[in-house]
Formats: sequence, C-alpha cells, structure tokens
Amino acid sequence: MDSARIATVSRTPLRALATEAVHAGRDDLARQGLHAPPIDLSTTYPSHDSRGEAARIDAFAATGAEPDGPPVYGRLGNPTVARFETALARLEKTEAAVAFASGMAALTAVLLVRASLGLRHVVAVRPLYGCSDHLLTAGLLGTEVTWTDPAGVADALRPDTGLVLVESPANPTLAEIDLRALAHSCGSVPLLADNTFATPVLQRPAEHGARLVLHSATKYLGGHGDVMAGVVACDEEFAGHLRQVRFATGGVLHPLAGYLLLRGLATLPVRVRAASANAAELAGRLAADPRVTRVHYPRIGGAMVAFEVDGDPHGVIGRVRLITPAVSLGSVDTLIQHPASISHRIVDAVDRRGAGVSDRLLRLSVGLEDVEDLWTDLDTALESPVRAAGLY
Repeated sequence: MDSARIATVSRTPLRALATEAVHAGRDDLARQGLHAPPIDLSTTYPSHDSRGEAARIDAFAATGAEPDGPPVYGRLGNPTVARFETALARLEKTEAAVAFASGMAALTAVLLVRASLGLRHVVAVRPLYGCSDHLLTAGLLGTEVTWTDPAGVADALRPDTGLVLVESPANPTLAEIDLRALAHSCGSVPLLADNTFATPVLQRPAEHGARLVLHSATKYLGGHGDVMAGVVACDEEFAGHLRQVRFATGGVLHPLAGYLLLRGLATLPVRVRAASANAAELAGRLAADPRVTRVHYPRIGGAMVAFEVDGDPHGVIGRVRLITPAVSLGSVDTLIQHPASISHRIVDAVDRRGAGVSDRLLRLSVGLEDVEDLWTDLDTALESPVRAAGLY
C-alpha cells in the first residue's frame, strides 16, 4: 500500500463491518464519476520518464512499498487487485493486505519471507488445511516444523523460529484456539492465523495479537466458487516483504479475480450470517440423530459443520442429491466432502487421526439453500442403502 493508500485508510472514519464490506476499496469511485469499480487488465504501463521509472523500481526493491504514481508492471501491482487488498485490510483492521494467486501461494510467500532472514523453523498446531500441513511437513521450502498443541507453543520456540501457524476454527474439525493467549505465548515471533473459516465477519485475529491473517480467498471472500486466490492481511512492514516475494516468484493475482473478490466482499456479511444460521440448525439436528456419532460445530459459529457417522461416510457422499459432493467450501451452495480421502489425504494417516480427522468424518460447507431442503437431502443420505433406495 503506497503512502496515499495508507493516508486514505487512516482518514476513513470508523464504520460498521457491513458498511465497510460494501464501500471499502470503492471510496474514490463517485469522485471519478463511476459506480462499479473498473477492471484494469494491463500487464504493462507506458512511461516516457525512464529515470523516474528506475527510481520507483529502486524504491520498491528497497522496501516493497507500492510505487507512487501510475502502475509500472503487473508483477509489481495492479489497480484492481489493490482495491481488493485495501478492502480486505479494512475488514481485518490491519494496515495492509497482499493478494496472491492462491491461498497456498500466500502461505508460501510468508514462509519465504521468514526463511530469507534465516528463520526457517515453524511451530504449528494441527489440524491445518491438508496442503498447508504437507508444505510444512515435507520441508519443500527448506523449512523445519515442530508440531505441538497450543499449550506447548512457548516451549517449542527456538532462536531460529520464524513463525507460529494456527488455523481457528480449524480445517476440518473446527477446533478453536484462544488466539489472544497464543499470541502472548509467541512472544516476538509472528503469529499467523488462518482465518478462512471464520472470515472477518466472525473473527479478526489481528485484534487478538496475530501479526498475520491468512485467507484462502477462494472460499468465503469470493463466495461463489468461481475465483481462486489467497491473501495475507498484516502490517505495512511485512506487506512490503510479501510484495517483494510476489514480484520475484510471480504468484500474482489476476485483475479479474481481484474484481470478483471485491464484488464478493460486498455480500460477505450477509452470506456468512445466513449460511451460519443454516449451519447451526443442521448441526443441532445432526447432533440429535442416532446415525451420527459426533458433531463438530465451533462456539464462534460459522457455516462449517463436521460430523462423524455411524455407518459408511462414502455412502453418504454417494447419496446426496441437492448437496454437491466436492472439494473446497464457502460457496453459496452446500458442499460435502470426506477429508480423509480428499482435503487431508496428503497428511500421514497417523498424524491425520491424531489431529482428530477420523475416517468417518464428513465436512459440510453449508450454503444459502432452504434449510428444510438441505435437511431432507441429508436425512435421505444418512439412511442405509436399502432404505435410501426406497426398498423398505
């Protein structure tokens, strides 16, 4: 975020979340005679002032701050993507946000920033999203991970610890962590909280001491299953390092995706609250159903439900008709998947089960359909194969 954007954020009066979701990143449109934000698809931008361009590129190389003046090149930044970044930072109440081509690209950039300082050790709490777990466990970026529970974080820290990584509510068990207490345990080590499931509608980790807030923006921020993206909300100093990594590695977000994400934010509070009401109702019904042995639903609420079935979970997946059996989450329609087979398949089976991801666990991303229709579909899918086929 350049100095003008920082000043704009600081001058903007405090507004309710629903208002921010609609107006953040769009505050300048009326002055330009526009209503909808423009989509800037340029990859490069003409300039006859090559000395000025050189100075701006040098400034970016030194700090990672966004260049003042007109854009330079798509890998340094894009005006449409910048609108989304501004809006997300306002919702998460951070100084800045940096968007990437996917959530995994965003996490990779964070790890690379810390590794560049010689801080290659990560302390992490399971469960995490399966690919996040794999990225750490496999050491693909030259990092080393120590897995622990929240109470053991302080003891796991080392001089070369660069990051503490948690997800709350966690994927897929919806386990919750006291982020404020954990941030205290981290001391000077940055805490990264994956806030994908909660969204800033339900939780703002930066207010509880997290320096970095990660989103797979593919999920609730986009909200319609048609955009892939990731974003890190943070302070401006860390954002500068993230922009430098993004420029060097090329994990940039396409402008059209930035536009769709900005549009998705406008309805984020409405979508999350409506889907959460459906999820809470379904969680209650599942908890009372003898065919379900356990239900996971977070105290914070939200639109995600996980439940363990007494029978074959694959049979439930095969029998849903209204609910879509698919990976991902956070769309307007309801999705169901079997984490042990898909999202967390890449995690070692012993580690997976130790984190509470049982082989009978199903993860439900509840959408905006009528809750009675959703329950009818679930009720039928939970039946034995014979009864579900109508062969009584």
